[in-house]
Amino acid sequence: MRHGKKVNHLGRTDSHRKAMLANMATSLIKAKRITTTLAKAKALRTYVEPLITKAKNDTTHSRRTVFSYLQDKEVITILFREVAEKVANRPGGYTRIIKLNNRQGDNAEMALIELVDYNEVYGKEVEAKEEKKTTRRGRSKSAAAPKKAAEAKAEVAEEAAPEAAPAEEAPATEEPKGE
Repeated sequence: MRHGKKVNHLGRTDSHRKAMLANMATSLIKAKRITTTLAKAKALRTYVEPLITKAKNDTTHSRRTVFSYLQDKEVITILFREVAEKVANRPGGYTRIIKLNNRQGDNAEMALIELVDYNEVYGKEVEAKEEKKTTRRGRSKSAAAPKKAAEAKAEVAEEAAPEAAPAEEAPATEEPKGE
C-alpha cells in the first residue's frame, strides 16, 4: 500500500522519472517556459522550486548540490546568475502553471509551466510587489500616531481641493477674453 506516499510516479520507474524531471527542469531553465501534461507540470514544480531556492545562495556547496540534480553546467550557470538574481526578493512560488486545452491525440490535460519573473504580461505586477512596506506589529506607544495620520490625510485633501478649484475657474476667465 502507498499510505502517505505523495510522489506521483507518472507511470515510470524511479530512474526514468528522475531523468525525465531533470531534463524538463533543464528545459524550463533554458527556455523559461515549457508545455507539458498537467501531471508532469505539477511534478516538475515540486522538483525545480527547491533547486531555485538553493540557487539563491551562491556557494560551492549549493552549486554542487544543484548540479547533482541537473547535470548540465550551462544550465547551472544560467540558474545561479540570471534566475537567482531575478527571484532574490521572492520568498517562493517561482513557477506558474497555466492549464491549456486537452491534447488532440489522447485528450491528455495540457499545461504551460513558466518561471514567474520571466513573463512580460504579468511582469508589471511583480515589480510593484517588490516594494515591500514595513508592517507594524502591535499598537504604537501613544494613540497620537493614528491621529497624526488622519490629520495628514485631511491636509492633503485640503491642499488638493484649492488647487482643483482655480483650475476650473481659469478656463472660465479665459473664455470672455477670447471673445
